[in-house]
Amino acid sequence: MERRLNFQKTLSDGVNLGIKNIANLLLMAFLFLITFWIPYLNVGTTIGFYKNIIALSKGEEIVPTSIFSKSNFKNLGDFFLLFGLQTAGIAAAAAFLLFPAMVVSLAWQFAMYIFLDKGTSPLESLSLSYNATLGEKWTLFFVYLACSLLIGLVVGLLAAIPKVGAILAFLGMLAGLAIVIGIEATLYKYFSSKLEEKPAE
Repeated sequence: MERRLNFQKTLSDGVNLGIKNIANLLLMAFLFLITFWIPYLNVGTTIGFYKNIIALSKGEEIVPTSIFSKSNFKNLGDFFLLFGLQTAGIAAAAAFLLFPAMVVSLAWQFAMYIFLDKGTSPLESLSLSYNATLGEKWTLFFVYLACSLLIGLVVGLLAAIPKVGAILAFLGMLAGLAIVIGIEATLYKYFSSKLEEKPAE
């Protein structure tokens, strides 16, 4: 029987992974945000951010400062080609209204991870992501939706607490950021494993 993305397990594993690695994830996010405005450097840090999520999906310890590694600047041509194809494809789908754009966006969600992790070409990365998410897009959508709603609800409730609400809400947002990254790593772990499965004969 074909495996399917488990909604509850994905959320649970993602939350646990994010909280477990919260210190390194928040430091990485902080370093990324304070340097993102610097031209050219921001390309390397973006790639490094992706790579750390890939590492997290494999159970490896992430190194926040690795977003500044010189190795992140290798193969920039294909990186920009993939980014351009992905952006153009989603924009073209948006011409047919929101729903097709959302479907294409979910279908290609893991193309950049696959490109950086597997060393595939831009077109092959898009194709592999599309095939891996085939039949799983609704579950994927609801995972992202549930994550956003739950974090928003918790932060809203914390903000409503008298006197300390603003501080608690800020801390809740930081925890939410780590959880989002944890869920993204959990999702990539699942879809990456699907790429390694041999099709049934």
